[in-house]
Parts: sequence; structure tokens; C-alpha cells
Amino acid sequence: MKKLLLYTTLIGTLFAAACNSSAGADEAEDSGNEDAARTSKKISRRDVSITRENAYTDLFLDSNAVVQYIAENKVSDSVARRITSFYNARNYQFAWFATDGLTEQARGFWNLLDYTVEHRGDTTLRDKALLKRMNALTSEEKLRFAAGDKNALQTELKLTDHFIRYMTQYYADGQVKRKEMERFVPRKKEEALYLADSLLNKKHKDNKYYEDVNTAYAALKKELARYTDIVKKGGWPTVSGPLKGLKPGDSTAVVKVLKQRLALSGDMAPGDTTALFNDALLAGIRNFQERMGYTPTDQLTEQQLKDLNVPATVRLQQLLMNMERMRWMPVAEESGNLIVANIPEFVLHVYEGKQKAFDMNIVVGKEGSSTMMFNGDLNQVVFSPYWNVPPSIVRDEILPKLASNPGYLDGQNMEQVGNDEGGLPRIRQRPGPDNSLGRVKFLFPNSFNIYFHDTNAKSLFSKDKRAYSHGCIRLEEPEKMAQYLLRNDPSWTPDRIEEAMNSGTEKYVRLKKPVPVVITYYTAWVDERGRLNFRDDIYGHDRDLAGKMFAGNAQTAKR
Repeated sequence: MKKLLLYTTLIGTLFAAACNSSAGADEAEDSGNEDAARTSKKISRRDVSITRENAYTDLFLDSNAVVQYIAENKVSDSVARRITSFYNARNYQFAWFATDGLTEQARGFWNLLDYTVEHRGDTTLRDKALLKRMNALTSEEKLRFAAGDKNALQTELKLTDHFIRYMTQYYADGQVKRKEMERFVPRKKEEALYLADSLLNKKHKDNKYYEDVNTAYAALKKELARYTDIVKKGGWPTVSGPLKGLKPGDSTAVVKVLKQRLALSGDMAPGDTTALFNDALLAGIRNFQERMGYTPTDQLTEQQLKDLNVPATVRLQQLLMNMERMRWMPVAEESGNLIVANIPEFVLHVYEGKQKAFDMNIVVGKEGSSTMMFNGDLNQVVFSPYWNVPPSIVRDEILPKLASNPGYLDGQNMEQVGNDEGGLPRIRQRPGPDNSLGRVKFLFPNSFNIYFHDTNAKSLFSKDKRAYSHGCIRLEEPEKMAQYLLRNDPSWTPDRIEEAMNSGTEKYVRLKKPVPVVITYYTAWVDERGRLNFRDDIYGHDRDLAGKMFAGNAQTAKR
């Protein structure tokens, strides 16, 4: 009877909201139905201000599909209320799909859920059918969907079901309020200042906030307050003028503007209004360069000047977008290892519990051969590896060279080892000093065929921007990584590791305890020194997200 009452209340809530009725809990109490009143108070009203023109995604579902899903899957009362409230708040637009494929939030939440199931052993959230479906979907960067796609609809509702159960299981009561949870996935295009104000000015009676349990998010929120203030006061000045050749000791009008600009972003102390290029300005320039991912020098390059002149409003958007991304980052455990590779930063971070063990420079995929965002488990080290050449490289690069030079494979220490089903040759490169994977690779099985590996192209690590690979991640210090991963195995001494790396014979070593790997895409974050970092949007993810999140002429920092 209670379940029937719940469904009746849900359907009544949907109908009333769809008609934009003012009926609610008060009317339910007047009718004497106190249970219905209590249920209604726990369900957000349908937000009819969300339209197809301003919605975050461009797909909408029928509200009856939600009621049907709840009934057919025997969803618990509490989760059913949350699902209904979630879609009411979105005016029944899809949260996890758009016509061009999975939303960024869908990929982020799925990575978080997969991590939770695998590393926290939460079998209550394990769903083999959903796993199969999402593995197929996430392996493709761009797909096309329609609102009538039944598979997409069922996957959408299952993801929401799992999202709500995850949130209620892993956050203590009050840490994430219901209405806040409903906004973890953006609902409609808003002005950046409005979004920032709504995040900064929301006060809770119990003094519990989401940032209390997400330190990276909390650090960005502090910067959000600072940048909101900068934008409200008019932003910062554009620096223009003869900067080339400008050096310490020079005195020119552009120096005054440069000092004002760097003071506003916190790179140097305010108050210096002189036109002299002094030590304080030099320190400010170097700090700015480091925060932007450049090797610090005495002069600003043309590209660095462009970074300097990115409007404060665009940087505010960048902060908001990266706060959205940080919602889906697994919270560091008290113990155990975690490897985080941040694509735009070109750096890999290794953590022991909540403490960082070390950082390592990396090379990531070039545009068109993007390194994907996903989670995996590093479980094998392969010394002196073969390189199994990806089909796309065989087709696009090797076959044309073979056509003009039949001896190309021998010259590259390669061999053909059969053909695939379509007749394309399967080619691999033998272990050796010229192998494209170098002397060692590190496997964390995934549908993208991405892994860490050594490289012979060491000169690339001297560059500030390092997007050159075909998608895999190259490590600057692969021997250090091998030694670290095998440090608890006394049979793998540093000498034996070096010998295996140079043996010319492929050898697989399985780790006793796999290490979780998270591939992220943060273009803004706060580092250990408390400095706000920004990076280029190398794959255009910020550009795409800004177009969905922000009203008006959304823009992002130019690459």
C-alpha cells in the first residue's frame, strides 16, 4: 500500500509540475494526506524555465519513462523520490547523453563508479549489463543519439539510479544536499557570474559543505571567490606594447600596466606603480610563467602575452568548468597508491595515500590522437616490449611507406605476424634500442589500448607543451617508475630491472597489487604551493563544455 501511495504521489507531482501548477505539500496536507505531503516536500518542483533553447543537453525524455523505470525495477522509495526530483529539476532533459554522445559528466561519473566498484569492493553498485553497455559507449569519443533510442534511455536512467545510490552511500548526511546533488550535472546555460555567486553565497544551517570532503574542489572554490571579485570590478587591463627585448633595468610605460595586471592575478604584490622593470616584476613574470606551465625566464613570449591577456571572465568560466570536473575525482584513500595523469598539465602524479610520492613529466596524445579520460588498474610491467603497431598507424603510415619501399619493415626492425579479419597486416616492432616503446611499458587494460611507456624521443620532454603521441602516454623516467612499482618485491633489484630493460627479450611481470590509474583533464587547479594553475585546452573539451554551460557568447582560453 505504501509503495502504491508513493507511485500515486510521484505521478501526481509530475502532472502538477508539468501544468506549472501551484499545488504542493500545503494542498496535500489540506486534503488530509500527510504521507503525500511529506513525500512532496522531498521532491523538487519541475523547472519549466529550462527549455530546448537554454538546456544543457539537447535530448529530453518523457516523464512517464521515469515512472515506468521505477516500477519495473522495483526501485526503493527513497531512491525513487530522488530520481523523480532529479529529473524534475532538469525539466526531464537527459543528464548523461546528448545527440553527439555521452556528456563529459557521464564519462566522469562512470570512471568514478568503476573505481568505487573495483577498489572499494562495492558489489551493491555492480551492474554487469551496465558495465558492458558503458564499455562500448566510452570506447567511442563521438556517437549520435536520438531521444527515442531505447538503449540510450535505459542507460540514462540506470546511470541516474547508480548516481543517486552512490551519492547517498558515500557522503554523510548533509555533506551533499538533495538540491545540490541535482546540480552535479549542469541543467541549463547560465551567466558565469550568476553560477559563481550561487556557489559562493549558498549558506547551510548545519554548516556542512561539499568542499569539506573534496580538498581540490575547495581550493578552486577559494580562487573562484577571488576571480569573481576581479570580474565584478571590471577585470584586468590588456597588456600591449613593445615587450620584446624588455629586460630588468628598463623603464617604459608598458611596465606599469604589466605590474597592474600581475598584481591583480596575485603574481606580485600590489602597490608598485613605477615604470621600472625591477626584481619584483621579474619574480612576478616568473611566477606567472610557472602557473601557466612554462619554464620561467626573464621575458614574456608572444604566446605568454596571449595567456596574460585572456579575459578574467574566461578564466572565471575555466574555474567553474574544472570545479565541475573535480566532482568526479576519486577521493584519495588514507593508504594505498594512486597514479593520476593530468593531460593538459603533461605531468603524472604518484600518491601514497593522501601524500604525493613524486611527479613525472609525460608526453600525451596529439590532437586527433587524443589521450582519453578514464580509470584503469596498472597490473603489469613489460620489459623489452614488442610494439604491436595500431591498425590506424599500419593503414595510414606504414602501408604507404611499404608501397614505395618494400624493405621498410626490415629497416625499422619490424615484422608481419598475420592479418586481421579485414585483411590489414598485423605488424609489430621487435624489442631493441630503436623500439618506439623504448625499453619498458606499463599496462592497465582498457578499451582504448592506452598505456604508459618509455620512448626514444627524449628531446620532447624539454618542451613545455608535450602533445605528440598517438594516444599512449610516454614517461620521462620509466626506469624510476619500474623501480617504484616493484619496490616491495626483493627479487626485482635496480640492477635486475636495468638488465631486463636492456635484454632484448620481452618479459611480463605481474604486480602483486594493481595500482589504480586515473587519466584526468584539468585545465585549472591549485598546486601544493597554493598557486592557481591554468593550462591550454589542448583537445577543445573546455570549448565544448563552455558552449553547454554558459549563456551568451561562451568562450575559452585560446590554444
